[in-house]
Amino acid sequence: MALGKAIFDFSADEHRAELVPLLEDIVSRLEAPRPELLSIVRAHPRRDGGFFSKAQLVQGFRRFAGAYGWTDKESLFLSLVRMKPIRTLSGVAPVTVLTKPFPCPGQCIFCPNDVRMPKSYLANEPGAQRAGQYRFDPYLQTLNRLRAMHTIGHSVDKVELIVLGGTWSFYPEAYQIWFIKRCFDAMNTFHPEIGDPAAGGWMELPAYSDLESGDPARTYNEVVTAYLRSQLGGRTTHREESADWAQLEEAHRANEGALARCVGLVLETRPDHIDEAEVTRLRRLGATKVQIGVQSMSDEVLLLNKRGHNVDATRRAFALIRQAGFKIHAHWMPNLYGSSPAADVEDYVRLFEDPAIRPDELKIYPCSLIESAELMGHYRRGEWRPYSSAELVELLADCMERTPPYCRLTRIIRDIPGTDIVEGNKLTNLREEVERALERRGTRSRDIRAREVRGSEVDPEAVRLERVSYETAIGRELFLQFVDGTDRLIGFLRLSLPSAPVFLEEIAGSAMIREVHVYGALAGFGERDGGKRQHRGYGRRLVEEAAAIAVEAGYADLAVVSAIGTRAYYRGLGFKDDLLYQHLALEARC
Repeated sequence: MALGKAIFDFSADEHRAELVPLLEDIVSRLEAPRPELLSIVRAHPRRDGGFFSKAQLVQGFRRFAGAYGWTDKESLFLSLVRMKPIRTLSGVAPVTVLTKPFPCPGQCIFCPNDVRMPKSYLANEPGAQRAGQYRFDPYLQTLNRLRAMHTIGHSVDKVELIVLGGTWSFYPEAYQIWFIKRCFDAMNTFHPEIGDPAAGGWMELPAYSDLESGDPARTYNEVVTAYLRSQLGGRTTHREESADWAQLEEAHRANEGALARCVGLVLETRPDHIDEAEVTRLRRLGATKVQIGVQSMSDEVLLLNKRGHNVDATRRAFALIRQAGFKIHAHWMPNLYGSSPAADVEDYVRLFEDPAIRPDELKIYPCSLIESAELMGHYRRGEWRPYSSAELVELLADCMERTPPYCRLTRIIRDIPGTDIVEGNKLTNLREEVERALERRGTRSRDIRAREVRGSEVDPEAVRLERVSYETAIGRELFLQFVDGTDRLIGFLRLSLPSAPVFLEEIAGSAMIREVHVYGALAGFGERDGGKRQHRGYGRRLVEEAAAIAVEAGYADLAVVSAIGTRAYYRGLGFKDDLLYQHLALEARC
């Protein structure tokens, strides 16, 4: 859930007499090794007998830093006090929002059917709870998350906006444009001193929270469609859930100088809803990454699970998405009906052996049995069973061992509350168990997430640049990575050198930078803190190396699938704006 109203409404001024001595005590020890924050806080109790929370300490520091000369200590203070520091250690502040419940083109038997949520999501999932609280209003969802993250000590200068929900490509175009525009409106209006995002009221959107399926013979689509039409005068979208491209482009331009800039936009869809027009639309919306459900590399398993497409559809979708320069974030599901642990390992290997697939990022979602899913019937008839915890841990260890260094395993478990799972994995620390299994084998994962340097110190003298080269269905891919002597990852760049024809005329004949990422605690725009890797020039050096490689390969143009909030950065490196991409002319370098 979002941070409670009590935290947002906390007044530092009302507690000044108690807070200032506590904050002075913390600031005086910031330079000491490993200061014990808890013991300091307990030495300064509140007058009501309680203790100040970390969020309250952050608010107090920000309120009084200027008056007491602590401003230059902010970075050290926040690194000590910040809640959930891992959220921004990858260099960006992730903000996840959900689209509203809407009919879905899929009929997957493993998919839950919670009509209060977009298809495949459950009302008790943390992100879904936040979305439902704001009736899936994109503006309120986004602004609330920015405010909450700022309140607990995170910088939100660089935002990765992640849009989840049903099949994005199945929503009306006007709704898509409106949804993204309103997310950008929230980033554009965000200010650290902003009040309650909902204080001014919200659109009269359906609440959904009391919606129940009722008749079990009615499908998710039937129930949701009937409810939407009953609430919206026979329509499935509110009259105000609409915007045009000119309005979105205006919001995009405003975001280039906003306090919260979008440095990545992630949209989620299905392989069978990807074509040239859809890929172009995704790019026009500002997307830089596409989440796409592979689920299985077996046509037989896809058919048994009523997925609605085959593996060839996935290959075609990946080719189009890769041509456009998007990062590809695939979803894969072990323990599907018709599979087995041994078959799943073979299936996982095919993800990376097949040049048409080879995703950049991957979520592994072991199949869990949910009461509302059609899979319940197969379970009751004894036709399907969930893997045991031991089977699942060993299977995932096999998978992690086989993950190439250019792929990031974002998740190996879906955040479904145990109360919603009839049968299946309920271990919340599954990744830790898998990592322990790898340790017992004397091995480890070399995927990106396992190697990220995050907040650790790095010896610049030990950093070296490496190339990982592999083929895809459209050409050669180079993963350029800065690593230290222990293979910890400091930063990377994905460079595509297409050899096959590209359907987008603007980038025909261009080499393509698909991603640049430097790890470490998020550094704000314009900051020049010497301790922050994002400003030690690694990103610039990676781009320069990519340009040199492109010249050597015979390309006259280097394009980048830049986010709205990174356009200024690439302009500073010599890139020029075009319709959908930014370009660097390479002729003069030949």
